[in-house]
Amino acid sequence: MKKITKNFTYALLSLGLLATSCVSSKKYETALAINRELQANRDALSKEKAALEEERSTLAKEKAALEEEKNATEKSLKANLQSSNQRVNQLSSDLQAQEDRLREMQRILAEKDRAVNDLKNRVSQALLGFKAGDLTVNVKNGKVYVSLSEQLLFKSGSTKVDPKGQDALQKLAFALKDQPDVNVLIEGHTDDVPIAKGTVGMKDNWDLSVLRATEIARIVTNAGLAPERVTPSGHSKYVPVVANTNPESRQLNRRTEIILTPKLDELFKILEQN
Repeated sequence: MKKITKNFTYALLSLGLLATSCVSSKKYETALAINRELQANRDALSKEKAALEEERSTLAKEKAALEEEKNATEKSLKANLQSSNQRVNQLSSDLQAQEDRLREMQRILAEKDRAVNDLKNRVSQALLGFKAGDLTVNVKNGKVYVSLSEQLLFKSGSTKVDPKGQDALQKLAFALKDQPDVNVLIEGHTDDVPIAKGTVGMKDNWDLSVLRATEIARIVTNAGLAPERVTPSGHSKYVPVVANTNPESRQLNRRTEIILTPKLDELFKILEQN
């Protein structure tokens, strides 16, 4: 009986140890599984961390490159802006200078226009007593044109001025005496009819037109005009006012034009500055 009891006790102890062994094994397997899962998670997190570290490094490099590009762009923009500002300031200064010159030019032109109109009125008053058909005074291209017919000044083919013509020229010279800034150009014109053969001292209408202009120049300078202001010239038949188709047209073309030109020294100086 004691033996049976002893054996039964051994059997119970064996069963207890076996049961305890089975429970511990399951927990161990569970622990191993959890450990493996934790290791897998750790490895995954390590890889993710490494990837994020690499991404952070790349982003940092990109940021640095962008900062450098930004700084370079800002520097370039500032330089361009400064250059543009300087250019704008220079253009503004140039524009102001141009506007100043334009205003000065307009002022001088206005003064010249007034001077030309005053000169025309002065000359017209001085020559008021002569026939309109013998003498006209007009303004053209900023100049005063005094046109004198052949009938007023010369006999046909002659270079000597008639007394009535001398009177007109002397009155004109008197009106211009106190106008030192006015130059006087004397142009002789003829029709297309050749001069008579054998005319003493002349070969053709060139000679006739020039000699008539020269004779008028002598009269106005003897009347007081400074010779350096007076220029005689001849155009023969080559600058007619109308076509030489009939006696009336030819009579219009036989004329002397005295062109009065105000000096434009101030205006020329402004033009040279441009």
